[in-house]
Amino acid sequence: MNRIDKCFGELKAQEKKALVTFITAGDPDMDTTVKTALEMFDKGADIIELGVPFSDPIAEGVTIQKSSLRSLKGGTTLDRIFAAVDEIRKETDKPLILMMYLNTIFVYGTEKFFSLCKEKGVDGVIVPDMPYEEREEILPAAQKYGVHNINLVSPASHDRIKRIAADSEGFLYCVSSNGVTGVRSEFKTDFDEFFGLIKENAKCPCCVGFGISSPEQAKKMSAYCDGVIVGSAIVRIMEANGANSPKAVGEFVKSLKDAME
Repeated sequence: MNRIDKCFGELKAQEKKALVTFITAGDPDMDTTVKTALEMFDKGADIIELGVPFSDPIAEGVTIQKSSLRSLKGGTTLDRIFAAVDEIRKETDKPLILMMYLNTIFVYGTEKFFSLCKEKGVDGVIVPDMPYEEREEILPAAQKYGVHNINLVSPASHDRIKRIAADSEGFLYCVSSNGVTGVRSEFKTDFDEFFGLIKENAKCPCCVGFGISSPEQAKKMSAYCDGVIVGSAIVRIMEANGANSPKAVGEFVKSLKDAME
């Protein structure tokens, strides 16, 4: 069984919601990435997304764009990220996801990439620039190696929401509001309507992300779905603390998890 499926099954049995956290791999360096990931798991993260840096991350706001560029300048490559996953896997069996752009997979080699995901212990991928209608570009290889391709759906998906929700695996990434990633002080989406349509059609858990930046927001948003995703707020802590990030990030993650309990 894929670790993502196992995780959500265990949380459901405990009547708990998932906390999914994001950091950019290699920012500020790969050693800090490994330590921060392990600290997040220790302090309550259920699933971690490792962002694969890309030169033109079109789905990201300024915070993650800057972290991606810092990582690339530091020499981060997909091979180095897989090596970091090796280090994380020495300490934990919790789910790991790579969030990345489609061209990175193509350049690396689709078959080679998903084969290594299975070998190293990567459980899923999120590809924000790949339209749902083009998922066949990677889906056969992903399914061959047991790696979940995590679909995204947003309020702007409109009539496509039913189809995307019904054809998802692992979990459905529900984008809280239109636009790019980043901290938000308020949300204008009608979540009752949005998640009502999703829950009528989804065959897997759904998690909400984009803009969740405080324990209060995490608690509020978790009421609508099976989990919350927090990224930019954590990346900002990484930017401020550099190599000292693990402790500061861990404290923030604990505050999120405590609020959701």
